[in-house]
Amino acid sequence: MTTLLETSEEEPTMAVARTIAELAWSQGGPDIAGPAVAQFCNEAQSYLMDKWYPDLVNLLLTSADLVLANASEKDMECIFTVISNLVSKAQSPDDALAMADQIANKLTVQPIDKPVSRLKILFHLYNVLENPYGRFLIFKRVLKLAVAGKVTELIVPIFKRMDAFLHEWNISESDKRDIFLSATNILKDQKGYTKDSYAFLFKYLQTFIGEDASTLNEAKEEAVRAVIEFVKSPDMFQKHRWGDQSVFLCDLLDMPAVKQLERDPKYEPVYRLLEIFLTGRLADYLEFQAADAATLENYGLVHEDCVTKMRLMSLVGLATAASGEVSYAVIRDTLKVADDEVEHWVVRAIGAKLLEAKMDQHRQTVIIGRCTGRVFGPAQWQELRTGLAGWKENINNVGRIIAHAKLSQGGIPQALQV
Repeated sequence: MTTLLETSEEEPTMAVARTIAELAWSQGGPDIAGPAVAQFCNEAQSYLMDKWYPDLVNLLLTSADLVLANASEKDMECIFTVISNLVSKAQSPDDALAMADQIANKLTVQPIDKPVSRLKILFHLYNVLENPYGRFLIFKRVLKLAVAGKVTELIVPIFKRMDAFLHEWNISESDKRDIFLSATNILKDQKGYTKDSYAFLFKYLQTFIGEDASTLNEAKEEAVRAVIEFVKSPDMFQKHRWGDQSVFLCDLLDMPAVKQLERDPKYEPVYRLLEIFLTGRLADYLEFQAADAATLENYGLVHEDCVTKMRLMSLVGLATAASGEVSYAVIRDTLKVADDEVEHWVVRAIGAKLLEAKMDQHRQTVIIGRCTGRVFGPAQWQELRTGLAGWKENINNVGRIIAHAKLSQGGIPQALQV
């Protein structure tokens, strides 16, 4: 095979053209191969000189399948890198996008053959494209190829940059929906990425806010999955941190994609289960389990695990409703545990960072320092607004006192000096 040496801007392209032609006509014998290779190269040279880059790319890709099937990975990467570079020479964004799409189409056929090299070429093609939406389309091909080629572990790290990608692409909610769904499905099969997969599932469901009933119906199965995964997870409670953002899982209850389950006879028990875990107590769960154990079994939920999580969630509910402290007796009765198990569950809740508290063994009381609320709805937003308004007014009062002191005494009161 011809060795590709980059000695000028044009020569690599012609070297690739000659390599592809020789590969295509290698079985034709010298009498046939010689003229055919010459004709192919002359045509490529003509397109190159006239800057008809879409036609040139189309010509070079006519035998791309042979390159993908027979060339070594190194030669394949080199050939397709040279072809991809032609995209940057396109006379218009539409031409560039059409050329990139044509190249990507070739790469995503037979993805199980040399998938790593195909991914490398697609990423190079992504970087060559300047059009943000074109980059988004190539990124979708990357995800598709990684899944079909069974090399998803290679693209997992890029999901941490998703916010930056979305900002650059400036795509619609529908397009975001496709990306989030692909990301959550890829990550759920990767060891150690359960919560990260859930974060993208949550973002996927958020894209349905404001949609009509027919569109919401598309999210029904994923909404059920979100509820079941939340209930199953032993360490997923109110929120999960992904990068610089926190996903507030308690918002699930009011999310339209999830809320629709409440009106569906098939999935209403699933919504009721979520409602219990986010707002109810252990007694509510035990009542549900006694009446509808089939739902738990159908979704692979283990009763003992659910009881464990509900005890922690119930303890958080007690702490949230308490005015500073909760007695051991109330905890014992709510969690349905023995007297000597109360402190164990308080310690577990503290370890899970659900609350900050101290135990007064003498008074048999748990003193609550801080507690993460189980829900964050309109009432909590109003409380936050009220608190911020009070804080702002206090700051304004201090400013007025200082200004008044400057005018009346010619200085700042000593008590306010730093």
